[in-house]
Amino acid sequence: MNALIQYFRDARAELGRVSWPTRPQVLEGTQAVLVFVIALTLTVYLLDLAFQALIRLVLP
Repeated sequence: MNALIQYFRDARAELGRVSWPTRPQVLEGTQAVLVFVIALTLTVYLLDLAFQALIRLVLP
């Protein structure tokens, strides 16, 4: 039981040493992820359209 209590004490102490991001940093990271996801989604969609067109040309 003492080992479990010590584990939680150590975990809490470690969380105190963490360098947490500021709100602007979190917002900037979120925006970057959203832009990447939108760009990737559009790329996959356009590739899908292109492959559909190619398949329709090959298969009557």
